[in-house]
Amino acid sequence: MVGITSYGVYIPWNRLNRRAVFSAIGWLNMSTGAWTRGEKAVASYDEDSLSLAVNAARNCLEGQERDAVDALYLASTTFPYAERQNSSVAATALCLRENLRTADFTGSLKAGTSALLAAAEKVGQEGGRVLVAAADCRLGKAGSVQEQIFGDAGASLLIGDKGVLATLEGSYSVSIDFADHRRLAGEVFDRAWEERWIRDQGYAKHIPVAIKALLEKYHLKIEDFAKIIFPCPYENVRSSIARKIGAVPEQIQDSLVFSIGETGTPHPLLMLATALEEAQPKDRILLVGYGNGYDALILQVTDEIKGFRARRRLHGVAYYLNRKRELASYEKYASFQRILPIETGIRGEEIAATSLSALWRDRKVVLGLEGSRCRRCGTPQYPAQRVCVNPDCGAVDEMEPYSFAERTGRVFTYTADYLAFSPDPPAIYALVDFDGGGRFWFDVADCSLPDIRVGLPVTMTFRRKYLDQARGVSGYFWKATPLLAEGGGGNA
Repeated sequence: MVGITSYGVYIPWNRLNRRAVFSAIGWLNMSTGAWTRGEKAVASYDEDSLSLAVNAARNCLEGQERDAVDALYLASTTFPYAERQNSSVAATALCLRENLRTADFTGSLKAGTSALLAAAEKVGQEGGRVLVAAADCRLGKAGSVQEQIFGDAGASLLIGDKGVLATLEGSYSVSIDFADHRRLAGEVFDRAWEERWIRDQGYAKHIPVAIKALLEKYHLKIEDFAKIIFPCPYENVRSSIARKIGAVPEQIQDSLVFSIGETGTPHPLLMLATALEEAQPKDRILLVGYGNGYDALILQVTDEIKGFRARRRLHGVAYYLNRKRELASYEKYASFQRILPIETGIRGEEIAATSLSALWRDRKVVLGLEGSRCRRCGTPQYPAQRVCVNPDCGAVDEMEPYSFAERTGRVFTYTADYLAFSPDPPAIYALVDFDGGGRFWFDVADCSLPDIRVGLPVTMTFRRKYLDQARGVSGYFWKATPLLAEGGGGNA
């Protein structure tokens, strides 16, 4: 019995109201005024598709044995690296064992569901567990419909054959070269054909065909499903699809377009995670991944779902929908996405060259936030040390690896720096005392200056530390972020 054994999501803190976009650039294309409803999730200046995927996967792996993961499949159309396996970087950040299979799935918005199917096939043939993570940070040109629609997020599923929350009962896939969206290698912005083509010849025709073909293959009826999930940002088309397939409105899963945006490869998985948060045992779920064809899947929820939801510590989609800050400035959004060149000053222009050989040697320290713990007295320390820092111990070469990435802590002291360059000033640094021992300085993310304080509970978040375009290096490290930030941190 192969299926989903865990799931996790990650949605950035920043939200951009679509009216703010139209107010700033709507003069260029007045038709985008039709898309001023709601808001979209926006990656911060230190986030990209790789960091979003890692943080979603961390939530998925909560309470799971990481050494039992046999493969990691990463899906995105906006990978930071074209040549350097992104899933390999993610595996190191997630502290997975090195003898596992990794693969990048890309080139199509259905890459997320394609990775899911590949994972299920591997588990079905070989057993074990496969971690699937998907994320995208797609950009539309200023004044385009895509700029209004696109949002940023990540989603992750753990596929296995034990403790299954929802079994994969069947699938049907089709590959077609339907060119609605496209982007050449090296291009930054999405290119789209005429909107009527995307809407009427794309979503409106292909998704009903996918669903009907799946039902015919497995001799099922549309009323056999509690929830039907398919990506489509056009609400009128979604209603039309529902009528074509004979579904009632209660069966159609909310698109999340007006709260997060259309997030690309992770979007069907995000919607699936939302459905699983409310699903009951025996519910059937129909899931469609769409882009240059489609993947249509049948899932059936098991009795495991209730126990899983009861024991989870971290929050799911509903939590991230409420944990947000409004970006009141379109210009700040544009600078975060590197659409708008900004003056960084001399300090901001300087990026020290990354020694890839040194990064290789310290990859677990940097990417995995791995320190050491004394076997004699149990004192942890970051970065790893040969000598125990406990003055009452002082043991030498008696250390074991100890990961701080999943540890919580509290702010011991902090600094707000207006002198050093930050894309979101002021830069905030904090000395964090980890629960269980250990102390280190970290940048603070997703926290406004009025909200930080001594004693603030924090957790770690994986972020892009810098982007050295001249040398082709995207560097990553960990930052501290408020642990219990239930609401927004105000406007920015």
